Parts: sequence; C-alpha cells; structure tokens
Amino acid sequence: MKSHQAIDITARDLNAEIKQSTYLASKAKTEKRKAILEQDYQDPDKLREIAGLIKQHTLENLDRYLAQAEANLIANGSQVHFAVDGDAANQKVLQIMQENGAKSMVKSKSMVTEEIEMLPYLEKNGMEIVETDLGEFIVQIDDDQPSHIVTPIIHKNRRQIAESFEREGLGEYNDDPETITRRARAYLRQKYFDADVGLTGANFVSAESGRIAIVTNEGNARFSIAANKIHIAVVGIEKLIPSDRDFSLFLNLIGRSATAQQLTVYNQFINGPRSENQPHGPEKMHVIFLDNRRTEVLASECNEILRCIRCGACLNVCPVFRQAGGHAYRSVYPGPVGAVLSPLLAGNRYPELADLPKASSLCGACNEVCPVNIPIPELLLRLRDRAKKEKIKKATKGTPALGLWATLCSQPTMWKTALTMGHTMNYIPTEIIPHPAARAWQHARKLPKFQGGEFRKWFKNRNKS
Repeated sequence: MKSHQAIDITARDLNAEIKQSTYLASKAKTEKRKAILEQDYQDPDKLREIAGLIKQHTLENLDRYLAQAEANLIANGSQVHFAVDGDAANQKVLQIMQENGAKSMVKSKSMVTEEIEMLPYLEKNGMEIVETDLGEFIVQIDDDQPSHIVTPIIHKNRRQIAESFEREGLGEYNDDPETITRRARAYLRQKYFDADVGLTGANFVSAESGRIAIVTNEGNARFSIAANKIHIAVVGIEKLIPSDRDFSLFLNLIGRSATAQQLTVYNQFINGPRSENQPHGPEKMHVIFLDNRRTEVLASECNEILRCIRCGACLNVCPVFRQAGGHAYRSVYPGPVGAVLSPLLAGNRYPELADLPKASSLCGACNEVCPVNIPIPELLLRLRDRAKKEKIKKATKGTPALGLWATLCSQPTMWKTALTMGHTMNYIPTEIIPHPAARAWQHARKLPKFQGGEFRKWFKNRNKS
C-alpha cells in the first residue's frame, strides 16, 4: 500500500471518467440524504443542533469521559491502551500480535488506521493483512488510496473494478455488480476463518457503559471478529459519547447522512470479549485510544472539527470535492472536513497542507448538511488567517496574485471604471492575455458571458420617471 504522499491532482488534470464517477455519486447521495431526512423528521436541523451540542459537551469534558470509558471497558473485560501518536498505536498492535503468535489479520474499514498508515507498517513487519470492506479491499489490491471517507472507491466505476478482479485472478472480466460482490465474498470468507486477529475501528464509544458501536453495510466488521480469538479496536479519543441513550440519536443521523438510509444494515454493539456462557467470539479484546495530536486540536480555536462522525455528507455536497476528487487533498481526510482536520493533524507537515482551507468556495453547504453542526466555513477562515499570520505561502499552479484584484476592489473609482469595461471580456481570446498566470487561470476556468454594467445607471435614474 502506498504511503499518503503529496499528489498534485487538480480538477483540470483529473481523468474525465474519475470526475464523472465522483460527481454523479456525490450528487445522488446528497439528494437522497435531504429527501430521507425531510421525510422522517419534521425538524432535522434541530437534531443536528442537539447532536452538535452533545459532541461539543463531550469534547469539553473529554478527560472525565475518557476515564469513565476506560473504567467501564476494563470492567467489561477489555484491555485498554493509550497511544500518543500513530507510531505508538502501530507498535502496540504489532506487540499484541507478536505476543499471541499471530501472523494474519482481517481488518474492517477504519479511517484512523489509514491516518496512521497501519497496514503498510504491519506488512513491513511480516504480517498478512486483508482489508474486508469491499471498497477498501479494491483500494488494497490496486495499491491505491481511498478518495472518500465512506465510499473509498467513489472515483472508480464497475469496469475498472472488474479489470482489477481479473488481474488478481478473482475471475474472468465481468462488470456485473452482483458478480463482483459474490466473487469478493467467496475470496474473503475463507480469510475470516484463517486470520488470527480481527481489527476494527469504532463509530461511537459510550462512556457510561464502555459499549462500542460499529456500523457497516456489509457485515464485515462482525465477520472480522466473530471467528478470531483476538479483537483489536483502534479508536480516536474523539469518538466518545456520554451515554447509551445517545446511540439512538447518532445512529439515526449517521445512517441518513452517510448513505441516505434510515439505519445502516449492520449495527454492532460490543461489550467486550466473549463471556463464559457464549460459545463463540473473541477471547481477548484490546481497545487502543489514539491521540495523534487530537489534544492539540482540542486546545485550538478549531476544536469543533473533532465533533465529526465521519459521515462524508460534507464531501458529497461540496462543489470543490465533486470537481477535484478526494486525492487532490493529499491526505487521508478529503473534502471540507479534511481541509480543516488534515492541516491540524499534520504536525511538522502543516506548511505542506496549509493551503487546503483555500480549497473551498465558502458556500456554506458543508455546514448545512453536517449532522453534528460543525461550522466548517468559519473554521476554514480561521485556518486561512493562521496561514497568513504565520506567513505560509504556497503557490497554486495557474493562480495569479490577487494583490491587483484587492486594490481594484478597494478603490470605488477604479472599480466603476472597470465595470464599464467588463463587456470587453466577451471578446478577448485567452491566447492574448499578457500575464502567463492569468492566461493559465483563464484556460482552466470558463467564465459566464458578461451581462452586467447597467445596475448603476438604473439606480441613478430610478426616481426620475
């Protein structure tokens, strides 16, 4: 699996087939989400507001809830570990496997393990790892990277997947979705039985009971731990919620926001390892709470981003994501949430990702669809201000300096004169624009036909008739 290195992909350079797959899937999910929320709830915005308040309350009292969750997890029979960063978490997983003589792992979908690049680390240390989420499995065999939080292969179509399966010896070319799914099922089923360890993330952890909730649409998380003796859950510390009662609110919101379902197909509640009267299930359960700079984010002016429940709704609605795709964000977390979270979690790599908050039109759609009411546009502005104050400048290919534009906008006389000349833009060929950066900018964007210039004349004469 490739490491998450910088990928210079722009909307202009993106393959047309990838762009179409991303755009159509994102648009469909956004429309379905809106329809099902309005169908099922009289005031869905009120639910978003309540969910946001609960998550913010949890974050502001995270020390207390972490201690409570740890105590209840231990009481339920789990072993709890705290990892300060990705290296510590990866080493702990490897240590658990080595101490138990484990050589193979089946892994459920987990963004946090993508964040810390766990899979290549374990493979480098001689472990056999198989991704069991269908999308993540395809990413793995293609040596690719996920491009979406919920649907990692949103950038692929069924023809490309069929070609991958044929290449890997999973059957002759057949792009029928049901055939693809059945072939993946046949391949993965034996992997579940053969593995020594099952690893999952967690969507929510109740501090009140120590119960972990995992939601999937394929049942792969359940399969990943059912036949194995050891279950390891790697969990970001922000995944806590105060009580079991809160599950009902968040499970209803995540299903509708992520995939426009009233409820995800499989909702798994895990209390700990199997008890003596249970015939099957893991004999040991390890929960690794990961910080990886989350406490730094919590102390920052952008701590609201830690409310995120990884539903992907902000990606689906974002016009920038739809055009550029997830890989353009050069990070595990793409889209509006990634434009905020990725620079904050980057540590020494912050200057490399400080430009991500500029990948937004600030239209506000991301905030409108967020199930936990994160003020993403406001956070983007805060990070833009931070980059300016820290004098971090990263040139964007094909983008001219905006100093002249700022001067023009701040001088009324110059602005009025420019407006009277605006119609000339309809007749100037791109090729004769003198400034190379301005010419490159114009090549990559299609301006609408200029139709302005009459408002001031109308406003001046409106009372004369």
